[in-house]
Amino acid sequence: MDPLIEFHRAQTRRQFFGQTGLRMGGVALAGMLGDSAASAASSLVQPPLPGLPHFAPKAKRIIYLHMNGAPSQLDLWDHKPQLQQHYDKDLPDSIRNGQRITTMTSGQARFPVAPSMFKFAQHGQCGRFVSELLPHTAKIVDEIAVIKSVHTSAINHDPACTFVMTGSEVPGKPSIGSWLSNDLPSFVVFTPTFPAASQAQALFTRMWSSGFLPTKYTGVALRGQGDPVLYVKNPPGVDPTDRRTMLDALNKLNGINHQRIGDPEIQTRIAQYEMAFRMQSSVPELTDLSKESKATLEMYGDDVHRSGSFTHSAIMARRLIERGTRVVQILHRGWDQHNNLPKLIRGQVEDSERACAALVMDLKQRGLLQDTLVVWGGEFGRTVYSQGTLTKDNYGRDHHPRCFTMWMAGGGVQGGIEYGETDDFSYNVAKDPVHINDLNATILHLMGIDHRKFTFKFQGLDQRLTGVEEHHPVKALLA
Repeated sequence: MDPLIEFHRAQTRRQFFGQTGLRMGGVALAGMLGDSAASAASSLVQPPLPGLPHFAPKAKRIIYLHMNGAPSQLDLWDHKPQLQQHYDKDLPDSIRNGQRITTMTSGQARFPVAPSMFKFAQHGQCGRFVSELLPHTAKIVDEIAVIKSVHTSAINHDPACTFVMTGSEVPGKPSIGSWLSNDLPSFVVFTPTFPAASQAQALFTRMWSSGFLPTKYTGVALRGQGDPVLYVKNPPGVDPTDRRTMLDALNKLNGINHQRIGDPEIQTRIAQYEMAFRMQSSVPELTDLSKESKATLEMYGDDVHRSGSFTHSAIMARRLIERGTRVVQILHRGWDQHNNLPKLIRGQVEDSERACAALVMDLKQRGLLQDTLVVWGGEFGRTVYSQGTLTKDNYGRDHHPRCFTMWMAGGGVQGGIEYGETDDFSYNVAKDPVHINDLNATILHLMGIDHRKFTFKFQGLDQRLTGVEEHHPVKALLA
């Protein structure tokens, strides 16, 4: 084929990303493929797109801890002691101001204010107020930036999760991981098990999908139980030498087909076959914790040995980025607490909070936190008023997109700060609002990318992760 024709095709079709893509979801499984963490980090992380980064990045890799279902900011981070005097009183109309609410509470006769039953105390040199539910996170508050004014447009889980991960409520867009990864394998996803009593929402693959980008940018999901990746092992009677010979022949045929047709999905297929072959030896090494120190394992807790747990996924995330992986995403389910919140939120915290704090400390003591960005948060927050019956020791909270809390650490983030404020009822943003796409713009900025220039033409539009509205990186969060 004429090279000039091939070049123009590559610039006008999805082949551009098929040949040179960079995406956030791509967590360099390549890091798993090296003989050592050092060699992987230096040679196995693929180069960025031509022209990227736009400027020197602060973060080389990202670990995104998504608490699916929406953690209650009022019971974890947004300390509102004055709410005690409003206990069981109706939320003032002047606060709700006619804002839409879900059908789950729209039929309630009253909207009784439910102050948090949990105690808050100040921690760290920064004096951050933290709930008693977060004893381990309280130890790392000087490392994290707490953002209390995040808000979103979506009010139900599926569109809200899609919005957080793709910058749009409309399905079909690439995930943030897909925008940031650069080739197979560079995006890894964990979906750990969760407490049986939790009210879990479904997880949709669009949260790590490549959308309109070629499928080579879709996240690789590692299973928590059994084989991490299905069908990677050779069938009985087939040894690695036979498999290598077969793949070499198949790759030659696929290469000829790609030269003839130019379909980027053929390159995806070749990369997937090669990745599977290398994973046959690399995955067992990745999941072997025998060389981890006793102190490290104790820091994470007993669940670190339970395959499929959130804690096990957290230490796997560290081991992945240590081996060159660019992006890791851990999706923890069960935070949808419409009733019996005090009991259910304790279960969620016990299942995940220690591991989140241990991950940050582990990265720091290994010198990895300075260029590894860690993001923690859900898809929206919870209401100050109770859904259903309210008592002193029991209440539920409905979905609340108007304000919620997320935190970030490492990778160029200024630790020990709090950004944004909510009103007295944690219902509206009172100062320094941060839209979800402002947060995404900040993530891209830390990775050395100007979100306004990072576009891909699809259906006649210059698509970008942060959408068409005007959004900006939150400069106050940067170190």
